[in-house]
Amino acid sequence: MRLGDTMAIVDLDLTIRAGEHWVVLGPNGSGKSTLLSVLSMYQHPTRGTATILGRTMGRTDVREHRHRIGLAGSDLEQRFRESLSSLDLVVTALHGALEPWWHEYGEADTERARRCLDRMGVGHLAARGFGTLSSGERKKVQLARTLMTEPELILLDEPGAGLDLAGREGLIADLTGLTSDPDTPPVVLVTHHVEEIPPGFTHGLLLSGGRVVAIGSLTDVLTAPNLSRCFGIDLDVDRHRGRWVARARPRR
Repeated sequence: MRLGDTMAIVDLDLTIRAGEHWVVLGPNGSGKSTLLSVLSMYQHPTRGTATILGRTMGRTDVREHRHRIGLAGSDLEQRFRESLSSLDLVVTALHGALEPWWHEYGEADTERARRCLDRMGVGHLAARGFGTLSSGERKKVQLARTLMTEPELILLDEPGAGLDLAGREGLIADLTGLTSDPDTPPVVLVTHHVEEIPPGFTHGLLLSGGRVVAIGSLTDVLTAPNLSRCFGIDLDVDRHRGRWVARARPRR
């Protein structure tokens, strides 16, 4: 995958199957965002083949299929009008829109949006303007939005960014509940921090400089040698009660 004169991703062979939940980790500039832009059908690969939900990029009208993917992240969050109500923000996901006046929505659509907000524990915020919400509340509303279309794939781009400790732990609890539901489609979570990985995630991909450091089952990928090589620092990695922790080794 080339961006200008730079190869953003090189020789990646990734298959995501039903029942799998993936974590993508790596330092800044490692290719995580580029990968997500391809998975969300917003960017075509410059080399190789990308088949998303049975549709091969470059051979299909991606606009007809983006609604099959639930997407949440900081870049998308910045595009929402601050006065837009949480309910309207969720319901507009039906057409991948940013404003409710571009399409018509019925009572059934509105009720579904309310159920999605309730599922994330923010039903009481339905009438509140998005700009008046806390960072944690915004993340929950975005998660509710990803569920609106009953997606076949959910993509989360650094959902814990900007959250305080309580907000991060609340988000992890929400994601744990989401992935523990057998009806939840595959989830791909992009993050910089292993501490943000909720229990229930099954597979991992480590990227550094656009190249694969490790890929496979999460327990095989999240090892001290792999993470040390990925981030360029000597790390110790531990797991406790299903949560991961990485710490730099003390210098001697």
